[in-house]
Amino acid sequence: MSKDDKQEKPTKYIFVTGGVVSSLGKGLAAASLGTLLEYRGLKVVLQKFDPYLNVDPGTMSPFQHGEVYVLDDGAETDLDLGHYERFTSGNLTKNNNLTSGQVYEMVLEQERRGDYLGATVQVIPHVTDEIKNRIYNVAKEQKPDIIITEIGGTIGDIEGLPFLEAMRQFALENGKDNVLFIHVTLLPFLAAAGELKTKPTQQSVAKLQSLGIQPDIIICRTEHEIEDDMRHKISMFCNVAQHAVIQARDMEHSIYELPLELRKERLDRIACDSLRLTTPTPDLTPWENFVQRIISPSHKVKIAVVGKYIELQDAYKSIYEALTHAGAYLDCGLEIQRVDAEDIEKHGAEAYLSGVGGILIPGGFGDRGIEGKIEAARFARETKLPYFGICLGMQIATIEYARHVCCFEGANSQEFDEKAEHLVICLLEDQKEVDKKGGSMRLGTWVTDIKPDTRTYDLYQSATITERHRHRYEVNPVYKERLEQGDLIISGASPDGTLAEIIEIADHPFFVAVQFHPEFLSKPNHPHPLFRGFVQAVLDSSELPLR
Repeated sequence: MSKDDKQEKPTKYIFVTGGVVSSLGKGLAAASLGTLLEYRGLKVVLQKFDPYLNVDPGTMSPFQHGEVYVLDDGAETDLDLGHYERFTSGNLTKNNNLTSGQVYEMVLEQERRGDYLGATVQVIPHVTDEIKNRIYNVAKEQKPDIIITEIGGTIGDIEGLPFLEAMRQFALENGKDNVLFIHVTLLPFLAAAGELKTKPTQQSVAKLQSLGIQPDIIICRTEHEIEDDMRHKISMFCNVAQHAVIQARDMEHSIYELPLELRKERLDRIACDSLRLTTPTPDLTPWENFVQRIISPSHKVKIAVVGKYIELQDAYKSIYEALTHAGAYLDCGLEIQRVDAEDIEKHGAEAYLSGVGGILIPGGFGDRGIEGKIEAARFARETKLPYFGICLGMQIATIEYARHVCCFEGANSQEFDEKAEHLVICLLEDQKEVDKKGGSMRLGTWVTDIKPDTRTYDLYQSATITERHRHRYEVNPVYKERLEQGDLIISGASPDGTLAEIIEIADHPFFVAVQFHPEFLSKPNHPHPLFRGFVQAVLDSSELPLR
């Protein structure tokens, strides 16, 4: 072995930008490329740089930003990190998500400490250096073969300029063989003209070039096939090789088809060639089989998701994906019926839930729609319909049981009614003095001990588990013994026994509710055991004819 062979191989870097419009799917494109590169035997780490000034999305409304995705270390992050973890094998950390708010916070803290030795603090070099340091730190800590960094926002946004300047500098520092730029853009179809238009892409790339960045690959979102002459046109006007103009059409069935479509376009091969990487041809059979079970399942069931942000697809993104993983594992298609909890309050549970095979109530905050969720939980318990409660969904199930089985009249959560006679859900002890919203909940991975001879133990096949949390309230310890006098079981608790983490009802086909967020640990070919158990129970009790 030569001396050079013994030296550690340099990390390669891929930057993904977006142009023309927002919500083009940069995160899914980055995640899909990560999938393909992992199947080539490379260790891939993804990260997201968001130009907004919030320190993190933890205080943002789902109407603004979709769900908040939580990592093992408690970081509240952008939902794209959910795609990154689902599409690849890595577990990410707080260092894999950076916002302008974090950057300026760090720079100003250093300025106040005098770290800059009296220098004038400026965007260049201080802000751009902080951005570059985040990439170098991830490379040092996680030691990947490739880091894929998605730059949030759209080219031309003023708040994104420091990030793009940092990327330009980074490319200079590391050399062309080690850095690759991918630009995701839109080819709009004008029905009146009957053709796709490339001008927005040309102008988006021109803006990127004016900032000193030349994309190596262009991924074109399109509703129609891109002909060779159009690829040639984009190649000529954007200074990109024609074979590096990649088509990304809307997926007909599932986002999990995207890696297979990009593989057909040879995206991973082009990326590896550009970065001077020699890798084996990937065998995507496991992924192909997973996708095929989504597209052509042998069974089909209907599941109601009862929430308050139900019209927003991204508000419960990880839950829908975890259900998809479980369904594919069981060769079962899922028809998701989104039910607004306020509609149940107005018209009753039976009007919306009588035709479904199972009910899932996800997490959330605030009192809007709470009584409708309580009625949904009651409907599931009384009609023996499979029920799965997550975070708030567990608190809802506890309140319902306290009211209608234990006969604690007016039982409620301290979050919704501080003056209720029976506060069966109360504020966590360490939350009582908290006056800040951001990053102040019980966050990240915590240990739960599971009772033997329970449904939960049967699903996990383990007496100790770790799961990710994001909540402020808990089952009031004062009521734990009284709640368990019937057929409700606290089947999972914190190691010291003080916090109820899982409840279940014994005499029921499936009634399980958890304080944590199992959806964050589900992956395509490794569905979470609780989601798998829930979908299996729904399948056992009801099945729809395949269409």
